[in-house]
Amino acid sequence: MEIAVLALGCFWGPEIKFSKIDGIIKTEVGYCGGNSATTTYKEVCTGNTNHAEVVKLDFDEKIISYEKILKIFFQIHDPTTLNSQGPDFGTQYRSEIFYLNNTQKIIAEKVLKDVNERLSGKVVTKITLLNNYCQAEEYHQKYLEKR
Repeated sequence: MEIAVLALGCFWGPEIKFSKIDGIIKTEVGYCGGNSATTTYKEVCTGNTNHAEVVKLDFDEKIISYEKILKIFFQIHDPTTLNSQGPDFGTQYRSEIFYLNNTQKIIAEKVLKDVNERLSGKVVTKITLLNNYCQAEEYHQKYLEKR
């Protein structure tokens, strides 16, 4: 089992999309890349925590590769808009790949390079070592109750 952590705008839509893909074992919404190891939605919305809304994916690499997940990541959001996706604006809605190890970093750099060439150098997606991930407890529970 491996993990991927991806920021691609508001986390609800991407979580649903990824949860339907064969090989994705578990999805979880949270925040990553900020100044502290804990935060809340209200704090993130101030724009002062530096956290991004993320989807954490537990996946079976025998069924789906990290590279394939990243290709899907680039297909389901606009990697050319800085700090926004659709109607959502703010640094928490940025496009970012949080890697867990050097292998993931190398794959992310390759996939980003390919996408950036296809999109004429307009990709603003960052690639960053995973730091200060925390689950969005309060919103995840409410969401699961509605499913």
